[in-house]
Amino acid sequence: MEIRQNYSMADLPPVSTPLPPSEHYSTLEVARLLGMAVRSVQMMVDRGELDAWKTPGGHRRISRESVHRWREARRAGSPRQGPAASPVLARSAGGQRVLLIEDSKHFQNLVTLLLRHGFPGAELHVADDGIAGLALVGQLQPDVLIVDILLPGIDGAALITSLRSHPQFSKIKLIVVTSLDEAQRAPYAFALQGVPVVHKPQLAVELPGLLGAALAPVAAESV
Repeated sequence: MEIRQNYSMADLPPVSTPLPPSEHYSTLEVARLLGMAVRSVQMMVDRGELDAWKTPGGHRRISRESVHRWREARRAGSPRQGPAASPVLARSAGGQRVLLIEDSKHFQNLVTLLLRHGFPGAELHVADDGIAGLALVGQLQPDVLIVDILLPGIDGAALITSLRSHPQFSKIKLIVVTSLDEAQRAPYAFALQGVPVVHKPQLAVELPGLLGAALAPVAAESV
């Protein structure tokens, strides 16, 4: 099984939502602006990607300038904003291509072992950032996309929503893996409808079957 680590610049679809005139936003306002869940915005603040403070009443406020800076940095790094988009990578004859977007090295290694054992002919690519992963989807055009929900840069739910707006990605088989339990996934329900979700404690048990079902049609087409 071929395994490739891929890390590239950001790719975000153009954002049409205008920035409100206020100098700071609530977490909910930023989530709506960026098309993310509130929890993902909170994580961006914790990582220092957005400048924030708390009011005397304990409400978080996020700097308008830092949100603008974050969006512009991602849009400036998009392949579509440059002279030419990255070309689609050629795949080996009959190869099955899997893209894993996961920031945990432990689960990267676990998925690698599961694929190596059950699907030795698969070509695995790995990105540990949601934005880099979004860019790679277009470049790799994988047969199967395995994506975590809580990711740096852009969360898995926003990534899935973005992909669904592009018809050329309709053939990709999506599998979500997450440490969130069913109740904790509620804020991401808008993106998870119809997508198989694997709770990470059950990953070794459940993922091989889902991969087999997703990759079987690809293997049949290559015969």
